[in-house]
Amino acid sequence: MSTTITVKNIPTGLYERLKQSAVLHHRSINSEIIALIEERLAAKKRNPEDFLASARALREKTGRYELKKEFIDRAKREGRP
Repeated sequence: MSTTITVKNIPTGLYERLKQSAVLHHRSINSEIIALIEERLAAKKRNPEDFLASARALREKTGRYELKKEFIDRAKREGRP
C-alpha cells in the first residue's frame, strides 16, 4: 500500500534542479523524488580502506596517462567536466 506525503517550502533553486533532473531521467517530478530518496537511503558507507584500495587500483591503471593543460582546457570548452 502506498503512502502519500507532501513536501512544503522547497527553495526555488532546489525545485528547478529537481525539475531538470526529472527531465534528464525521463521521469515525473514525483518519480524523481522517489528515485532520489531510494538512492539516498540505499547508499552505504564505504570502508575507507576499501575506498583507498580501489583508488590505488584505478591510479595504477591510469597513471601512465598525463593530462596536459591544453587537453583539459579543450575538454572544458567542449562541455566536458
